[in-house]
Amino acid sequence: MLGNTILNGISSPEDLKKLNKKELNLLCEEIRHELIETIAANGGHLASNLGVVELTVALHSEFNSPHDKIVFDVGHQCYTHKLLTGRKEQFNTLRKEGGLSGFPTPEESEHDPFTAGHSSTSISVACGLAKAKTLNREGGHVIAVIGDGALSGGLAYEGLNNAGRSKDKLIVVLNDNKMSISRNVGSMSRYLALIRTKGSYRRFKGKVNSFVIHIPFIGQRLRKFIYGSKTALKSLLYRSTLFEDMGFAYVGPVDGHNLNHLSQAIEVAKEYKKPVLLHVCTVKGKGYSHAEKNPRIFHGVSGFDVLTGDSLSSNKDFSGVLGEELCRLAKEDKSICAITAAMKSGTGLSRFYLNNIDRFFDVGIAEEHAVTFASGLAAGGMKPVFAVYSSFLQRGYDQLVHDVAIQNTHVVFAVDRAGFVGEDGVTHQGMFDAAFFNTIPNIRVYSPCYFEELRLYLNKALYELEGACAVRYPRGAELPLEDNEYIANANNFTLLPCDNGEKSALLVTYGRCFSQALKARRLLKEKGVNAAILKLGCIKPIDERAIQAALEYDKIYFFEEGTASGGIGERFCLLLVEAGYKGSYKLTATEGFIPHAKVQALMHRYKLDAEGMAEVIYEG
Repeated sequence: MLGNTILNGISSPEDLKKLNKKELNLLCEEIRHELIETIAANGGHLASNLGVVELTVALHSEFNSPHDKIVFDVGHQCYTHKLLTGRKEQFNTLRKEGGLSGFPTPEESEHDPFTAGHSSTSISVACGLAKAKTLNREGGHVIAVIGDGALSGGLAYEGLNNAGRSKDKLIVVLNDNKMSISRNVGSMSRYLALIRTKGSYRRFKGKVNSFVIHIPFIGQRLRKFIYGSKTALKSLLYRSTLFEDMGFAYVGPVDGHNLNHLSQAIEVAKEYKKPVLLHVCTVKGKGYSHAEKNPRIFHGVSGFDVLTGDSLSSNKDFSGVLGEELCRLAKEDKSICAITAAMKSGTGLSRFYLNNIDRFFDVGIAEEHAVTFASGLAAGGMKPVFAVYSSFLQRGYDQLVHDVAIQNTHVVFAVDRAGFVGEDGVTHQGMFDAAFFNTIPNIRVYSPCYFEELRLYLNKALYELEGACAVRYPRGAELPLEDNEYIANANNFTLLPCDNGEKSALLVTYGRCFSQALKARRLLKEKGVNAAILKLGCIKPIDERAIQAALEYDKIYFFEEGTASGGIGERFCLLLVEAGYKGSYKLTATEGFIPHAKVQALMHRYKLDAEGMAEVIYEG
């Protein structure tokens, strides 16, 4: 087993400056070992972090963090950065409750200038930080590290457009590994491939660099001049890049796993008096054969066996059920289309892609476009299903309003990762989709608890309804239905009354919480408390008959795995009041942003598990 001899001596980025190139390369090996061992135990983002080890070491060797600000796009590739910035001793707590976050977090370290969990934000953030440095007359650089996959997001271009005309000391490092989570798609992906394969220019540059560096006295300075020059020869062989046309000085492509080349390129980039685009080519999953062969599978992983690469989790999940059912329906219905925003595997659509490639659309990290594109497909007579994580759909709110709801098109949103997501933490918890859907007219929302209900509601959304419809479901597996007191259905609501007909307490909930409610009722019965359960299947609009049924109960307890403000529980309460309800009402839901922890721990913390529900009701 490789020991962390050099890594153990790194307590801050300053320590890197004491190491020679051989020691830095050994450090990279040790970091990879630490990443693989920790992520195998804790889960997390493996392939993306393995790909940026040398790049991160080079950045911290050449810049002076935290004076120089390094902004990681998405942030899931910041693990090496954490190891080098004083968090090595806590690294075994990565993604654990109370431990290190899997993303940059300013509350965690002064070396993290900005929280990042979603794609395509880094250039805009860095542009703002660089402008603030200029206005405050501070020295130093701001560096945005963005992947080629993130360049499929529109916000990245808005940032490039504004940054390119500034005079601030901004360096955009384009980490080009040909991947986001799924294989990259679109024109930018093809454009970067063209740049990478301009062999004539790269060969010429390599020969000139090798010759010039050996010229006595002036070789180093002359090399820097030629490296970044816009000579007639460069224009002839390479032509200007899109980035140069936008106002950036372009440096690259550079081998992202060669520390010497990286250091030289960074030195050149630092000398410009204008924004620079440093194009770095890396291999996602570098150094771990299983991740190099399957970077998509090893992008985000739960625990796995280091030797075999086999996952330690093989449970069937809601995402897979969604994909299976869509495939089944699409086999007979040629109007069904599936859309993803760079999450083909994560949303369970890999099989649909293989079987229906002409009706599968990966639009890249572009949720706004995906929503409007889906509405266009619907207006053209197709049945589009946009499968998207709850926290990522947030970026398409304006399009939900303007391009779907107002048009009243028949788009189906398969909203994955609704509710607690777990160890990915604050930027990924799906706590807001029910609330923001709640504000938009013309969209119906269903929330299944079990796999069979997901199938039933998807069919209902596609074939029984007009207009837009969302089917939202949690991450992971369904919880078992332990007895026959409830049969999965596609009803708007289901009332499970008390055995003795008592109507003193009513527990109201929806989605995954329902399975906990069934257990809570049994716990309460053991204590002599009888409670009825009202399960909402359609959470928007709430069926008027559900409100009428609830009016008969003296005490109503609403449990919601989502934000209280603007959520379904708040709406339910308003409808009760409008209907003249005189009893007591208590809402148990979340407020604020939810930190990283296992889903079970979060359910317990917010009293949304069986024990918590029983406690709330028992205490009255």
